[in-house]
Parts: sequence; structure tokens; C-alpha cells
Amino acid sequence: MSSESSTGPEMSATTKQMLARVRQMVPPMLEKFHKGQLGRVAVIGGSEDYTGAPYFSAMASARLGADLSHVICTPNAAQVIKTYSPNLMVHPLMRSSPPALSSSDSGSSPSLTKSAPDTDPSQIAAQIIPMLDRLHVLVIGPGLGRDPLMQETCAKVITAAREKGIPMVLDADALLLVTKDPSLIKGYDNAILTPNVVEFGRLTKALGVDEEVEKAEETAGETAKVEALAKALGGVMVVQKGAKDYLSDGKVTLTVDLKGGLKRSGGQGDTLTGSIATFLGWRRAYLEDLWDHGHKLNKEELIGLAVFGGSAITRECSRLAFAKKGRSLQASDLTDEVHTAFLNLFGEVDAKL
Repeated sequence: MSSESSTGPEMSATTKQMLARVRQMVPPMLEKFHKGQLGRVAVIGGSEDYTGAPYFSAMASARLGADLSHVICTPNAAQVIKTYSPNLMVHPLMRSSPPALSSSDSGSSPSLTKSAPDTDPSQIAAQIIPMLDRLHVLVIGPGLGRDPLMQETCAKVITAAREKGIPMVLDADALLLVTKDPSLIKGYDNAILTPNVVEFGRLTKALGVDEEVEKAEETAGETAKVEALAKALGGVMVVQKGAKDYLSDGKVTLTVDLKGGLKRSGGQGDTLTGSIATFLGWRRAYLEDLWDHGHKLNKEELIGLAVFGGSAITRECSRLAFAKKGRSLQASDLTDEVHTAFLNLFGEVDAKL
């Protein structure tokens, strides 16, 4: 199996052309750049039970090339995540709901209750929202869980980020917010959803997409559902993951057909969210003309290219890791392959400078 890791990825002519376009938005490494210009990403998630997911997302972002990677999580998750890597900035600003007190304990001990700032989602979000002005991209959902207080806090942060025009990648339990209230991101074309197959099914059912596609079954192709879902969400970019990844905003649909690995261990989707986030950070650098790139890409296509790049990186990481680890592959193995995957797909971006 290891011989496969030493060979380059196989790809269609269309994918090769798309990657050439993605490459144009990858910034070269220039002496004039200063810290933070090539991507400031924050992952919001991480709770007592789920500390790996935000780490894998933030580390994928950092390993791919974002200058600064943050994790915003609960205090107990922060203590653990800080031990995983000193390269991440970890902020213990999220709060989970306090444990329910029995009637006999109620009011008997102030130490057993949390103060209002720790139980009011508006006050918790107010500690996070000021950070948004220092960030380029948000990833919301890895390790978030379904705690009501965590969910409500994220909803308020999403609303604030949308008002500021910050690109967001929503994954995992952040997608429950969209399922319950699609208006949260409906019509926001800087939002990207990366559902797994179960989450994708919940979204299509909630937005009536299943019935719509079934009615048009005779003419519907394999991308019909992701296109219909993206349209129902008003142009939000949706990634339908599978043997091939289909990316659609309802107008344009892209297919990433790079070969991936065959192991479906948990946490691989976190490499996707972090990788997309870094490309979105580079999108901002491209739009700010931080280097002479010739303006060959249209602003309207940059979100799609960023998502295509993140998907391609993740699939190549999976291929490389599976070639080495086989059945024993874990999410951390993808993290170790991020830079090699980048070189395999894009080469040395600085080579001609």
C-alpha cells in the first residue's frame, strides 16, 4: 500500500484545470508579508466530550498555511486542547449549560449555580463577537455538541459574523441550527455547509428538497439534491461529500473527483473545514491585492474555488494517509499529510517568483 503514497494523485482533465485556477489564489511567500495577512481563522466548538474535532480543524488550517489559528471553546475543553499543540491560540469563552439541580439543592448553595454571564447566551456571545474584527474566517461546529446554551450562543455569533460579512464554514452540530432555522444563513453567499450524509439528509428534509427532487426524478441527476438544497438556502455553498464531492451554490456545481482513502474514521471532515477556511483566508488576501496576481480570477468564483481547494486537499490527505496506514488510519494521520497533499496538488507556488 505504501507505494501509492509515493505516486501523484490521479485526476481528470477538468479537475486539473480547476486546481490550476485554485493555485492562482494561493499567495506566494514574500518577505513583505506580516503576521496575520495570510489568514486568521477561528474554530468555534469544543466541549467537554469533544476536544479532537476543533483541534483537527484548526491544525489543518495552520498546516495548510493560515498564519493564525484560534479555537474558541469551553474552559474544560480548552485545558485539554492546549495540551495537544502549543501552536494554537485557545480561548475558553464558550459555556455549556449548568447541570440541573435537584429540588433539595435548589437555592441551598450559591456555589452550585452559575452566574448570569455564564448562562446568558447574549452575554457569552458578547465576549466572542469583539474578536470577529480580528478574524478573516470562522469554522463553526466541530466538537460543538447539542447543548442548548452552546447552540444559542453560536446562533448569535453567526448573526453577528453575517452582519460583518465574514465567511463561515458550518459543520457538525452547527448544522442543527440551520435545520431548525434556515433563515440564520439563508441568502448569505459567504456561508459554506459541509454536512455528512446524515446531516445532509436532515437538511434536505427540513427544506423540502427531498419532495422537490422526487417530483423531478426522471430528469434529476446525481447533483440534483445538492443543487436544490443550495437554491433553497438562497445561494449558500453546500458540499455533498461522497465517492465524489459535489459543491454547489445552486447556480454553479463543481465536482471534485480526486481519489481518497477507503477508511471512514471520525474526524476526517474536520480536515475539510480547516482546509476550506485557509483557502477562504487566502481569498481575502487575493481580493486585497497583497501580491501581484494579475487579477485573472473573478470575485464571484473565489468562494467556489476555495471550497474546491479544501475538498481536494482533504481527499489527497485521505489517499496519502490510507496508503500508509490502511485500516488503522485515524484523523490525526490526515493532519500529518496536509503539506504533502498541498505540494502534490499545487507544487511550489513560489517556484517562478
